[in-house]
Amino acid sequence: MKNYRIAVVGATGMVGRTFIKVLEEYNLPVAEYVLFASKRSAGNKIEFFGKDYVIQELNENSFDSGFDIALFSAGGSVSAKFAPIAASKGCVVIDNSSQWRMDPTVPLVVPEVNPEALKEHHNIIANPNCSTIQAMLPLRVLQKKYGIRRIVYSTYQAVSGAGLAGWNDLVGGAKSFVEGTEYELKKFPFPIFSNCIPHIDVFQEDGYTKEEHKMMDETHKILGDNSIRITATTVRVPVLNGHSESINVELASEYDLATVKKELAEMEGLVVLDDPANNVYPLASISSGSNDVFVGRLRRDDSVENGLNMWVVADNIRKGAAANAVQIAKYMIEHEMV
Repeated sequence: MKNYRIAVVGATGMVGRTFIKVLEEYNLPVAEYVLFASKRSAGNKIEFFGKDYVIQELNENSFDSGFDIALFSAGGSVSAKFAPIAASKGCVVIDNSSQWRMDPTVPLVVPEVNPEALKEHHNIIANPNCSTIQAMLPLRVLQKKYGIRRIVYSTYQAVSGAGLAGWNDLVGGAKSFVEGTEYELKKFPFPIFSNCIPHIDVFQEDGYTKEEHKMMDETHKILGDNSIRITATTVRVPVLNGHSESINVELASEYDLATVKKELAEMEGLVVLDDPANNVYPLASISSGSNDVFVGRLRRDDSVENGLNMWVVADNIRKGAAANAVQIAKYMIEHEMV
């Protein structure tokens, strides 16, 4: 098997550093890694596979030396500028920003769910929104077996999804509460400590936020069915890491609950934790540090025909970002698609 050259763009950020951890776990057949970041971070060192890597400044010539894959997590504006440059050099870009997700020429991929989409790309592949990714695993099982008419998303999203500033707002707010001091918010419009804020990304004219639209639009694209009716409410909660979601689904055909649990347990990357009598159900603390998605609290919704409720949890920095991107790279390498 060929040994690959892989670039990590945005290596010093929260997701970029998790890229490095996940790459160490998967240990892909790679001859060389090169780590890129902004001019501000250039020259710094990151330990990777037991040795120090020097961060290089990203510029228009960074991909001239020839890379097979580039993992991007440096924001939409960086991806908009540099992903086409890398792609033009024959490098397959797997981008974690929202820049390319709804581009009809760019595959939007969760590898356990729609790997067939990887067959058609122009050297740019989009990583879905973190909240969308974890929902796709159980929903794909249900779609294949029963069909889906409607989805109602209610999310409870950790502060790590808002980056280091969001993380600091929770930690700093908790510290100031204990000490009786003031904390100046860096990210959120209100204190996240002791609050749930129903506001993620910017509000649109229809009253939904961009985050809510991302979930609705990306679900349609990944599942390949625009006829599914979808609504979403996304909420930031005072949890450090791990997004939780209540997902209500109206299926197109009848189902047996015990059979559904068995079918979900057979899905790669999906772990069923569903024994409420013994307090067994998914928690953010369980998901943190894992590349799996966890599902539980499975029960009928008798308010609609063929209704089903479930609780889905995942580490939003791992499966919701870094791990999903690395898994895409792994799939492409294993299937000689790059």
